[in-house]
Amino acid sequence: MWFSLTKVVHRQTWTVVAVIIAMIGLMGSPAGSAPIAVRFPEGIAHGFLLVRSSSGEIIGHGEMTQVVKEGDLVDSRLVFNFKDGSLHDEEVTFSQHGAFLMLRYHLVQRGPSFPDQIEVSIDRRTAEYKVRSRTGEEGKEKVLAGEFTLPKDVYNGIFVTMLLNLPKGASEMVNFLAFMPTPEIFKLELQLTGEHNVQIGDLSRKALHYVFKPDIGTIRELLGKATGKIPSHFHYDCWILADEVPSFVQFEGPLQLMGPIVRIELLSPRLLTKPEEQMSLKER
Repeated sequence: MWFSLTKVVHRQTWTVVAVIIAMIGLMGSPAGSAPIAVRFPEGIAHGFLLVRSSSGEIIGHGEMTQVVKEGDLVDSRLVFNFKDGSLHDEEVTFSQHGAFLMLRYHLVQRGPSFPDQIEVSIDRRTAEYKVRSRTGEEGKEKVLAGEFTLPKDVYNGIFVTMLLNLPKGASEMVNFLAFMPTPEIFKLELQLTGEHNVQIGDLSRKALHYVFKPDIGTIRELLGKATGKIPSHFHYDCWILADEVPSFVQFEGPLQLMGPIVRIELLSPRLLTKPEEQMSLKER
């Protein structure tokens, strides 16, 4: 599955993704955690998603596609199209031979839903990265490129997949890649905080509630909030069905650090059977 944490920082502005989604660090150092073992190998997938505002209004739709290529390589893509014309397009390629390994990552965010217009990419095999960014839709574009060696436990774009593969009831510390504007690695705790009831038709089931907690360093957090570069309150929450075979339930958090909190849910395709529904679709 998907969800990411990536961030671009340029002069006065800090941009985060996600889902995902991302964060920062001042004095922080990379975590010494090991790559997450594969418990449930990923296969082909095609899912549909709904994006809501914090008030519950539908503001966009998403589509996730995933294919398995030769060997154990997986290509996953998540696209959100917003009603205001904004786009979130995230692609990640990873391997799953014993443990998950992110190989390539590419993210585009543009439009009025995003304070910063960004495109970032990195390739583990060549170590090459590229950043294109500008503040607002009319700002001056900046381009940066170079080389950066990724550690093994960086999981931008596949944090939900990592949650699905954690032992039941476990928390974990991993790493995420941030562009500031050059790449840096910071810690991210996937912290289990409890269980919630969820309804599936007439059935009631349990979901595990995880919070994504970045180690951004006390000094940077205080300075960031004091200068308005970090919101005074933001959160990244994800719910996973607590079954023997887990699955995604819901995500809440900003797609950019200074952006609004959104809620991302699963959406099931529905066959249109009434004539008025067919007519309404043709008129769109």
